[in-house]
Amino acid sequence: MRTRPTIRVLIADDNPTVRRGLRLQLNHADDITVVGEVSSGTDAVVVARTERADVVLMDLQMPGGSGLAATRALAGPEVETPVRVIVLTNHTAHAYVIDALESGAVGYLIKTHDTSDLLTAIRAAARGDALVSSRVTIPLIRELTRRRNTARPENDPSPGVLSPAEIDVVTQLSLGRTTNEDIASTLFVSVNTVRSQLSSALRKTGFSDRTQLALWAVRRGLDQQRPAEPSQQ
Repeated sequence: MRTRPTIRVLIADDNPTVRRGLRLQLNHADDITVVGEVSSGTDAVVVARTERADVVLMDLQMPGGSGLAATRALAGPEVETPVRVIVLTNHTAHAYVIDALESGAVGYLIKTHDTSDLLTAIRAAARGDALVSSRVTIPLIRELTRRRNTARPENDPSPGVLSPAEIDVVTQLSLGRTTNEDIASTLFVSVNTVRSQLSSALRKTGFSDRTQLALWAVRRGLDQQRPAEPSQQ
């Protein structure tokens, strides 16, 4: 019987109790291998590269180099071979979330709220998807909406690159619906259709994950569009 590929995970947190708890949780998953533990952002960058980590669980505030700087070094827009970074923190303020996502993080989880979603988030990150805590999704969307009139990046693609069906799906992302199942139910289409349209939208816009796609959609005002009619697919 074919087994799933092993996902190589690095834990970056300055609290040894947190690291121990995370390792114990991950050790029960047969498709995940913990390749190391570090207590600073600087070490996270070095060890993630030397141990060929697929996913890094990154705390934001650590001595000896912040998790935000490490995230940018491992997964920022200028990185040729980015590592998937999931921020795992106690900070729920939208400023932290936006900084982390714009630095390249593909996930943002709250330690006291999302431990049951950890394995799901790691597997999603490994296959190129993203998971953001439900505790921060709506505040994040509201803050991005408030900032709508700020300057867009010069290379921000136009919504015109997407088909109407892709626009419908991406619009749902911008409204805080982050799972394929939730989007499919809202639009009355299949999960496979949602998955295909998101994959196509990512390819056309050049973003690496759905979190970045959602941020772009809000910048472009897709969340202000009228609700889409159910797709006939």
